[in-house]
Amino acid sequence: MPMFMGEYNHTIDAKGRLIVPSRLRDALGEEFVITKGLDGCLFAYPREEWAILEEKLGSLPLTNSDARRFSRFFLAGAAVAEVDKQGRILIPPVLRAFAALEKEAVFVGVARRVEIWSRERWEKANTFENMEEIAEHMEDLGL
Repeated sequence: MPMFMGEYNHTIDAKGRLIVPSRLRDALGEEFVITKGLDGCLFAYPREEWAILEEKLGSLPLTNSDARRFSRFFLAGAAVAEVDKQGRILIPPVLRAFAALEKEAVFVGVARRVEIWSRERWEKANTFENMEEIAEHMEDLGL
């Protein structure tokens, strides 16, 4: 499985197309899945990683309302992104609206997925000012 890292800035054209950075594109493949993510961004998964997530979501109990809502959140907005000859993908309008993607976008490699942020949201949500405090809590998660 590929491991994603790095931060890349790109612009969205008038038709909603976005150039995928070549380093990320190589690992994501010519077709990958994009969906609504947490924190107001989009998540992008290679097909293999998406299949693992789909299987986990499919195994959640139907009797649990949080599980149903969580599954709907990720699956209802999911779309296959196909990379064109210029290295661009078309982000569906519903996903552009969800992530407030208008002009400037930031791709962020986060281990097994790529996050796609609007520049404004990225800068607002990721100031990293209190990392020492956050680091202290990571021990509780096994890091």
